[in-house]
Amino acid sequence: MSTEVSSEITRKSASNLALAFILLPARKRAAMSALYAFCREVDDVADEDTLPIPERRSRLLTWRNDIRATCAGETPLLPVNRELQPFIREFQLPLNLFEALLDGVEMDLETFRYPDYATLERYCYHVASVVGLLSIEIFGYRDPKCRDYAVALGQALQFTNILRDVGNDALRGRIYLPQEELDRCGVSPESVLNRQASANFHRVCEAVHGRAVEFFREARRLLPASDRKAMIAAELMGSVYWRLLVKLEQEGFPVLDQQPARLSKGRKLALIFLAWSRVSLGFPFANYGE
Repeated sequence: MSTEVSSEITRKSASNLALAFILLPARKRAAMSALYAFCREVDDVADEDTLPIPERRSRLLTWRNDIRATCAGETPLLPVNRELQPFIREFQLPLNLFEALLDGVEMDLETFRYPDYATLERYCYHVASVVGLLSIEIFGYRDPKCRDYAVALGQALQFTNILRDVGNDALRGRIYLPQEELDRCGVSPESVLNRQASANFHRVCEAVHGRAVEFFREARRLLPASDRKAMIAAELMGSVYWRLLVKLEQEGFPVLDQQPARLSKGRKLALIFLAWSRVSLGFPFANYGE
């Protein structure tokens, strides 16, 4: 079964998540590419600000109906779902997780503010932790507690994304930083939308950074020892995003810039080697949360 469409989407994305697939066996790498392509496509539909919201909602409904048909064993209409279908069968990827992901993507159609951490974490669960829960089915695991690990790591990665992308999100009228944290630090939504740096805004970033660190540490604690080697790709994702989080803090949270912070290609390659080495040698923890 060809995965040409999914592979092209994954290649063009240059995503940190896609980077981790290099450590997987060929079959699982193809499955993750197909899953990533699905996630990328539905996310792009929601983020297409040039289209009116009803049009985007209609397109997401098409994706929802098609993934339902795909999981039911019917012939999918969409090329990405056709490539994904054999892996859904092989790895028993459940429909309810795809539905949950689409629920999260749809939140971006009309939700532009998050009142508190609890609301933001529900969003992060749908758009990130759910992807982790689907991914570990492909990676393979023995201990059901690995699901808790996937949820925590998904939260850590998404909180890092949110912090990194404050400036870009502001340009689109979005603020993912919790309003309760902005209020606590004396930062107005208008100043975030206008990308105005201040000592108070720095305090907001420190607080969100601290929340992300907590999730990284929780993920590190929750990973069952029996599943450490199977989770090598997930652990690489954690290492890459952890280094990005550290970089943001070290540079004073330059998150209001239009160009988000990134790790160099050389640093990413070094992290790939380090993740592989630690897991291969049986080291007890990943290189994050330290």
